[in-house]
Amino acid sequence: MGKTKNGETAGGPPARGPSAEGLAQAAAQAAPKRGLPPVHLWNPPHCGDIDMRIARDGTWFYLGTPIGRPAMVRLFSTILRKDPEGYVLVTPVEKVGITVDDAPFVAVDVDVRDGALVFRTNVEDEVEAGPDHPVRVERDPETGEPAPYVLVRASLEALIDRKTFYRLVELGEVREHDGREWFGVTSRGAFFPIIPAEELPE
Repeated sequence: MGKTKNGETAGGPPARGPSAEGLAQAAAQAAPKRGLPPVHLWNPPHCGDIDMRIARDGTWFYLGTPIGRPAMVRLFSTILRKDPEGYVLVTPVEKVGITVDDAPFVAVDVDVRDGALVFRTNVEDEVEAGPDHPVRVERDPETGEPAPYVLVRASLEALIDRKTFYRLVELGEVREHDGREWFGVTSRGAFFPIIPAEELPE
């Protein structure tokens, strides 16, 4: 059964691409009672891209409109994966590409617990910084402005927001790292450099 030029299937209704509603329904059905779905085990066909975007501030948009339901955003965040071709939402039956302006998550707070930095993201994930969840800082080559990130899971990072980064700076210390003095933070025995010590303001 072939398709006509306008996308209608000969002898049937117009073909429908993936939708946010369909993805949400499939994600809800596949969600385990505890923990995150095993998206790394799913290998469904790629069904193209969907008009969904995650802005730098963590806002999710669908068809150009912010998704106003936090529970829906949380559900989508659990089926997010980063593949070689880019960011995708994946269920057991389909995979679609989405646009991510910077990092898919935003770290909005940090606590110190038993020697560890524990970040909370905008989608209510908690991640303990350490060897498996490093903190890294990129600096704009022109302005020197820092862009700090923490790894949440499987190549998915959270951009650390400004107030949380200031909190990290308050917790920082100068240590030797790779033969050089750096200012940074420590969590679970791992040191994460932020800025060379000689560049610290007087």
